[in-house]
Amino acid sequence: MVSQFIADIRGARVRELEEKRINKEMANIRKRFKDGNLDGYQKKKYVAKVIFTYILGYKVDIGHMEAVNLISSSKYSEKQIGYLAVTLLMHENSDFLRLVVNSIRKDLNDNNEIHNCLALHAIANVGSREMAEALSEDVHRLLISPTSENFVRKKAALTLLRLYRKHPDVIPVQEWALRIVSIMDDPDLGVVLCVTSLILALAQDHPEAFAISYQKAVDRLNRLVVEHEYAATYAYYKVPIPWLQVKLLRLLQTYPPSDDPTLQVMLQVVLQTIMNNCNEPSRNVQHNNAQHAVLFEAINLAIHLDTNSPLVNTAAVLLARFISSKETNVRYLGLDTMAHLAARTVNLGAIKKHQGTIIISLRDKDISVRRRALDLLYSMCDVDNSELIVGELLRYLKVADYGLREEMVLKIAILTEKYAGTYKWYVDTILELLSAAGDHVGEEVWYRVVQIVTNTEDLQAYAAKVVFEYLKSPSSHESLVKVGGYILGEYGHLIANEPGYSPIEQFQVLHSKSQFCMAPTRALLLSTYIKWVNVFPEIKPQLVNVFERYRHVLDVDLQQRACEFYALALRPEEDELLQNVCEEIPPFPPRESALLNRLNKKNAESEDKRPWAHSGNGTLERQPSKLMKKPTLLDTNGHGSNSTGDISQDIASSLAGLDLTSSPVAMQSPSSLSDPSAILAAKGIPRLTAGPNVDRWFDKLAYTADGVLYEDVQIQIGIKSRYQGPVGQVAVYIGNKMSAPLTSFTTALHTEESEALSASFVKIAPSTLAPRTQIQQIVQVECKKVFRKPPILVVSFLAGSHQAIAVRLPIVISKFLEGVKLGPTDFFERWKLIGGAPRESQSIFPISLDATGHIDLAKQRQVVSGHGFQILDGIDPNPSNLVGAGIVHTAVDGKVGCLLRLEPNKEAKLSRITIRSTSEDVASEVQKLVQKPLAAEPSGPAEKRTA
Repeated sequence: MVSQFIADIRGARVRELEEKRINKEMANIRKRFKDGNLDGYQKKKYVAKVIFTYILGYKVDIGHMEAVNLISSSKYSEKQIGYLAVTLLMHENSDFLRLVVNSIRKDLNDNNEIHNCLALHAIANVGSREMAEALSEDVHRLLISPTSENFVRKKAALTLLRLYRKHPDVIPVQEWALRIVSIMDDPDLGVVLCVTSLILALAQDHPEAFAISYQKAVDRLNRLVVEHEYAATYAYYKVPIPWLQVKLLRLLQTYPPSDDPTLQVMLQVVLQTIMNNCNEPSRNVQHNNAQHAVLFEAINLAIHLDTNSPLVNTAAVLLARFISSKETNVRYLGLDTMAHLAARTVNLGAIKKHQGTIIISLRDKDISVRRRALDLLYSMCDVDNSELIVGELLRYLKVADYGLREEMVLKIAILTEKYAGTYKWYVDTILELLSAAGDHVGEEVWYRVVQIVTNTEDLQAYAAKVVFEYLKSPSSHESLVKVGGYILGEYGHLIANEPGYSPIEQFQVLHSKSQFCMAPTRALLLSTYIKWVNVFPEIKPQLVNVFERYRHVLDVDLQQRACEFYALALRPEEDELLQNVCEEIPPFPPRESALLNRLNKKNAESEDKRPWAHSGNGTLERQPSKLMKKPTLLDTNGHGSNSTGDISQDIASSLAGLDLTSSPVAMQSPSSLSDPSAILAAKGIPRLTAGPNVDRWFDKLAYTADGVLYEDVQIQIGIKSRYQGPVGQVAVYIGNKMSAPLTSFTTALHTEESEALSASFVKIAPSTLAPRTQIQQIVQVECKKVFRKPPILVVSFLAGSHQAIAVRLPIVISKFLEGVKLGPTDFFERWKLIGGAPRESQSIFPISLDATGHIDLAKQRQVVSGHGFQILDGIDPNPSNLVGAGIVHTAVDGKVGCLLRLEPNKEAKLSRITIRSTSEDVASEVQKLVQKPLAAEPSGPAEKRTA
């Protein structure tokens, strides 16, 4: 019996008796396994004993094959022991694992959820590459399967997370991204929590693939925090599922702030609600802990979004309260978050109010709090408070923990260099640092001092004086001796004529330190002495004597230097070799401070890949970003510019009809431009949905205000729109035609020319679309400049499988065109002023006649007026020709004039369209838009176009 075996082990009084009992049992088990013919219960019993022995720390070399056999058992107790043995006894490179892969796959595909969980545990615990490659697809299937139990899906998500962390290249992230993100809308918050953990890891490495998760995270936070949509079981001390809130807030920090005003407003409300909830502290410790966990992550997000927002001011007030808290954890988090704020904001006024409290935190009893206080002081330092902060850090350095000193030295050196007001303060501070820090001064610190002194001529004499005074003290650290040796060797002659700084005094002070220094420092001092031979001939005998003694030391480098310097020193005075060798070192070339590189390396190893994760320990940018000055825009209305067209031509002749009987030259039609789907797919946007009617629906909606944009057996999308000036409102109606709900329902807009066109939803769509119901989504549109590419609407949902529909919204430049009434004189004047190319776009294209064999004038008028033109009757003498005028409204570039002439020819079945505009981009784009619905299907001769 297993229980009897465990009792015997526990009853053993000494280790020898325990080993004797275990050896006896192992021998019996080995014999039983060798004889074979064991049933499942006996295998389970003996493997359990082997596992217990292994857990006690003894080496076991039996039971592996029996464990593999137990996994295949149909009984839960036997299967459980088999999986336990596999995860404990086998490492990830074990050959036995190849034998269990098929059994694990069978359990993953089993309808028994307990077997599913055992298999998932084994995959997550062992996590070998071979297992990941073979079974990751099955784990993913369990995660997305609608028939999987919630606890199985939670384990599947965490198993995928484990596999991704160990073998990221095994998971096809791009292929699975949208399907995994859709689970964020699951009604079970436990599943959402586990999937969010997975997405958080994946999104840090593949942000574009998981971009839609930003919208879902905002929506879920709004439902939790503002609308209180959660089951009572997920309220932890009255805080709705704080672990999920923290992960969602952290996920949002992975991405740059959204430009969507709807998401911005929702986030502001969520963050404000979280901060308001924390205004009154509770007496319940667990409630406070949960609230603070969410609050600190919310403050980090608020800082990430906009450091100048009122939310950040509110956060600064809350943080001031936290850094004075009696609880160590709260003080730590308050200082850490305030350091993030200090590193990101330009205005440090709110933080400087609490400078005294932060300095006191340097002497906190907890070292982690002291470290965060150091980070905060480093981040909040600027020109105004640098002397105070550096002075405090220098005072604290002398009593600081040894674990903090190296980092403190680096930060003091960086701040001193960055914010030095005077050369004197810089030299005094750095030399005091070298004197006080001792062994904690890295090579980078004194290297940097040497670079700055060498490159700053006004600093050299003062530095030589101060370092000489420091060297006169009884004990000087070796780093200070190195700096002194270099500076006095190069610039000691600048102070040699002043009392107390004579050459012999410099030599005596510096040489007295050499006996306490290591060989590299002595080598540097020898270089100093040879320079003195050149500039101080009066102490040459003493210097030659030093070289003579060092010619016989055991250190090879010192001996070689001494021999070479001795030979140089004995050369005749008129010899120029010594002078050439000992010339003053030229200034160093500009280079990045090695101190910053060293500090950044100390914090580089982190799984946290949020953009600001190390900003508090890197470079500090206090100056506000300088906005790039935009280049002067051309006068798009044509005022004050000379037309490049031939304006001497008579207007009547320019409006005269052309001979359209000649065969047109073949050319590429506007619709035959390269399909943008591949480009969109590369940017993480689904390929445009293809279909026989999709293009036809879009083309019709380009010149009508409402109609169907897309329809299939599952879903229908309709459009109603209205425009005024440069703004518009598009109502998108999405209907579910099925008898089952569409879950994980998401709508998103992708605008490729965001600087020219802004389009955003007024509110986020509900995550579920009930059967045979319709929802309305309002899109706010603003035309800033002339654009060519309409925004893409992506509708994704779960209906058995994950599906995404991507269609172009009929938002084109002509939607912002407003008709203008002009008389013949005004029209001709503007037509002539604009002139020809490049402000003219002209094209000849085939047309179809109506059923009676005549030109379809009604359709032509509908298309022209639908694109916004005011049709001007009586301008053209030919009644079949259409003339129109309009103005395109843009928010940035202002108004753009646009004139149209359409000349159909019934006999040739061809038509010529001419667009003249003060913007050549408008002329080209409007010509394509008006022409497309009027052109006949391309079955014969192609069109001819000139521009």
